[in-house]
Amino acid sequence: MAKAKKIFYCTACGYETSGWLGRCPNCQAWNSFEEQTVSSPDAASKGKAGVSQGWLTTLLEEDESAGAVQNLEDVDSSQAKHYPSGISEFDRVLGGGFVPGSLVLVGGDPGIGKSTLLLQACAATRADRSVLYICGEESPQQVKIRAERLGIIGSRIKVSTEVIFEKLAHIINQLKPSLCVVDSIQTIYSEQSSSAPGSVSQVRDVSAGFLRLAKSLGTTIILVGHVTKDGSLAGPRILEHMVDTVLYFEGDRFSSLRLIRAVKNRFGATNEIGLFEMEERGLIPVANASETLLESRPQAVAGSALSVIVEGTRPLIIEIQALLNPSAYPTAMRMAQGLDRNRVSMLMALLEKQFGMNLSNMDAFINVVSGLKADDPATDLALLAAITSSFRGTPLKDRLLLCGEVGLTGEIRPVTRLAERLAEANQLGFKTILLPGSAQRSAAKLKLKPETEIIFVDTIREALDICW
Repeated sequence: MAKAKKIFYCTACGYETSGWLGRCPNCQAWNSFEEQTVSSPDAASKGKAGVSQGWLTTLLEEDESAGAVQNLEDVDSSQAKHYPSGISEFDRVLGGGFVPGSLVLVGGDPGIGKSTLLLQACAATRADRSVLYICGEESPQQVKIRAERLGIIGSRIKVSTEVIFEKLAHIINQLKPSLCVVDSIQTIYSEQSSSAPGSVSQVRDVSAGFLRLAKSLGTTIILVGHVTKDGSLAGPRILEHMVDTVLYFEGDRFSSLRLIRAVKNRFGATNEIGLFEMEERGLIPVANASETLLESRPQAVAGSALSVIVEGTRPLIIEIQALLNPSAYPTAMRMAQGLDRNRVSMLMALLEKQFGMNLSNMDAFINVVSGLKADDPATDLALLAAITSSFRGTPLKDRLLLCGEVGLTGEIRPVTRLAERLAEANQLGFKTILLPGSAQRSAAKLKLKPETEIIFVDTIREALDICW
C-alpha cells in the first residue's frame, strides 16, 4: 500500500528535503521551497525516475544489446545520422537535422511561435517517416484549424490529446514514430506520482520516462517547455542536463522576426541561431540574415555603427545604436539592450580617460537592433564609435564596418574567425572595414572586392580619427 509523506522541494532546481529551508543548498535560491504531499508506490512498479516503467524495462530486456559492453570502435553509428527536418534554418540550429533517439527541449515565451514551427516541422519531414503530435494544451480540432491556416495537410501526422504518461508510453511503443512532439511537457503527468501536473517532480520524472523511450525506440522526441517570468525554462534545472539539445525562441512578439538559439547541442554547434519571419502561413526561414537585419537601417544618422559577430557557424552584420542625453539626476543612467551593461560602462569610462569626454553626467541608452544579443567582444570598437558619434552629433562614414576588441589601455585586440567575418562583409559590399593591426597577415590571404578598403588600426584614437 502506498504511503503518503510530506516533503519540501525547491521550485528552482528540484532539490528535495524533509523540512523547509530558507535557502536551497543546491542552487542557492532564496525562499524557493514549497510543501508537497507525495505517495510512494510499490518498488516493483516504480522506476528509478519515479515513473511507472514496467513495459519500458521489458522492452529493454528484449534487446540483447541493451546491457552489453562494447568496444567504442565496434559501435554502429550508421543509424544515428542526422536526417533533415525539412526546414533549413531549423536544421542549421539542430546541427544538420534530427538525430534518431535524441531528446530535444524547446522553450520560449507564450505566443512566440513554438507550436507553429514544430507543426511545420512535422509536416515537412519525409513522407516515409511517421509523426506523432501530442497536444496537451489543445484539442484535435484546434490543431486542425492551425494546420489549415498554415496550409498543412496532416495525413501523416497522428494527433493525441492524452496527458497520462503511462498511456502515452504505450501509444508511442505501438506506433514507433520517427518524430514525436510533446506540447507541452508541463501538461503530462504520471499516475504513479501524487504531485500536480507541471510540478518539479512530475516534470523531472516524466522527462526521464521520455528519455528512456527515445533511446530505446530510436524516436526523436521534442519537448516543448514553458518559461518563467525571467525567461528561463520552467521546471528543474536537471531537465536541461538530461536532454540532448536545448533550443530557445527569442524575439519580440510585436515584431515579425524570430530567432532560435541552441544553448546546448550534443550533435552540433552551440550558440547557433536560426532566423525566421512570422507570416500568415507560418514561420518562414530567412536565408540571408544580415541583409534582413539591415534592410530598414536609416542612413547618415548619429549614434549608429555596424559590426560583425559570429553566432555558432554564422557571421551576422549587426547595428549598434547609442543615444546620449544630459542626465536630470545626480547619477546618470546606463541602459543596454543586447549588450552587457557592465561592459558598456567600462568602455564609456575608457572614452572619458582617453579623450576627456564628460560622460559621467550623460544618460546612455545602447541597443542592438532587431532584439539580438551580442556577447562577442568584436563589437567593442563599433560600440565606442556609436557612443562617440552620438556625443558629437555627427554620423560615421557611409558603409563603414568596425570589428575589434578593445582593451582597457585603448589598444585594439584581434578577433577570432576573421575570414568568416570578412567574407560576410565582402558579400554585402562594405566600402571601409576597420580591423586590428594584428590581423594584417590573416586578411592578406583573403580575396575581397577591389572597392573594399581595409584599414588596420592599433589604438582607439587611430580608429576614431578614421570614422569621420
